[in-house]
Amino acid sequence: MCHVIVTCRSMLWTLMSIVVAFAELVAFMSAEWLVGYPDGSEFNFTITASHRSDQRTLGIYNRCIKVAQQKVVQCGVYATDFMEIASGFWQATVIFLVVGIFLLSLVAILSVFSMCFQSILKKSIFNVCGLLQGIAGLFLILGLMLYPAGWGSKKVVDYCGPDASPYKVGLCSLGWAFYTAVGGTVLTFICAMFSAQAEIATSSDKVQDEIEEGRSLICVL
Repeated sequence: MCHVIVTCRSMLWTLMSIVVAFAELVAFMSAEWLVGYPDGSEFNFTITASHRSDQRTLGIYNRCIKVAQQKVVQCGVYATDFMEIASGFWQATVIFLVVGIFLLSLVAILSVFSMCFQSILKKSIFNVCGLLQGIAGLFLILGLMLYPAGWGSKKVVDYCGPDASPYKVGLCSLGWAFYTAVGGTVLTFICAMFSAQAEIATSSDKVQDEIEEGRSLICVL
C-alpha cells in the first residue's frame, strides 16, 4: 500500500530541489553570462557608458544583441556543434554543467515521488537524492571554476576588449546567468544537507503511528 507522507521539511526539500534544477537549467541556456557592448573595435571600447546604446550578451554557446532604438532582442547560437564553443575550457564547462543539471533534474523527479515511495533498493530515497545532489554540486563547482579560464578566447576578446584574459573579464560585466548558476550551486549543497532532515521528518514516530492506524494520506507539520 502506498502511503503519501507530507511533512513541512520534506515538502520544503522537494520544492528546493525542483527550484535548484530549474535555476541551473535556465542559467545554462541563457546568453546572459557576459554583458558587453557592440563591436569589439578599440573605438567602441573607449565610448563612455552613457553613449552605449546597443548591448551584446554572450553565453557559453549562444549570444544576444539588444537593439535599444528598436527595442528588440536578437538571439542565436554561435556554436552549431560542440567543437565550435569558444574555448576548450568552456567545452569542459558544458560537460560538467550538463552532468550536474542532469543529476539535479533526476533528483527533482525523484523528490516528487518521495511523497509516496520512501526507499529505492532498500535505501532511503532522501539519502540517495542527497548524495546525488552533493555529486551534482561538485560537477557544478568544477564547471564554474573552469568557465573564467575561457575569458581569454577570441570570442570573449571580441566582446570584452583586448584586456580580457583568463579570469579577467576586461570591459564586460558578469550577467545574471552566472550569478544564478553560482547561487544554484550553493543551494544544491543546502538541499543535499537538508535531505537528511526530510528523512528524519518522514520516519518520525508520529508518522509511524499514523501508518499503523491505516491512514494512506499522512500530513505532519
